[in-house]
Amino acid sequence: MTAPPNTIRILVVDDHPIVRGGVELLAREDADLEVVGGALTGAAAAELARTLPVDVILLDLRLPDIPAPELIPRLRRAAPHARILLFTAFADHGAIDLLMEAGADGCLVKDISGQDFATAIHRVSSGIRVVDPRLTGPRKVVPSEALYRAGLTRREYEVLRFAAMGHSNPEIAQELSLTRNTVKTYLQGAMQKLNARNRVEAIARAHELRLL
Repeated sequence: MTAPPNTIRILVVDDHPIVRGGVELLAREDADLEVVGGALTGAAAAELARTLPVDVILLDLRLPDIPAPELIPRLRRAAPHARILLFTAFADHGAIDLLMEAGADGCLVKDISGQDFATAIHRVSSGIRVVDPRLTGPRKVVPSEALYRAGLTRREYEVLRFAAMGHSNPEIAQELSLTRNTVKTYLQGAMQKLNARNRVEAIARAHELRLL
């Protein structure tokens, strides 16, 4: 089926498949957004950018095969009219500045809310440079009252936030100095409290509650 002419077509480039699922959930909140493909490596992204009709390339900063500063020019050649929007888990200011100079059109943090995500995609697609304000200021701190209303402990929230940023359980364990079984327990607790069958649904529910 051919997409409506005003549809913004998104290619997600991230080596964590869970991130694509999260982006697809966010895109469903706006009828003008559509995820048309996903790539786990830079090489695959360059190939898809050549063959798919793409308006916005959502690019993770850290891929296993090609450094982002090298990949951005390749994506530019593969899809000259596409906008490149960086997608990062952390506010690495120096790297982001260099990547913007390399030709990126903006940068978002992975735990962005659905409404802010849609707004950013529309703006960058229209040629406006977009940088998540949290990359130039202090991180948002979720009040304990909000977590209490959701039934989540602070630790469950921290694990869920890292999951929303695309981290695997072993990576979350390393970041938070926990065992893998403990991470699994916290994540299962968060899913149960949010009435979610899996981590993608839990992340979507947390976005609805404006926790992420």
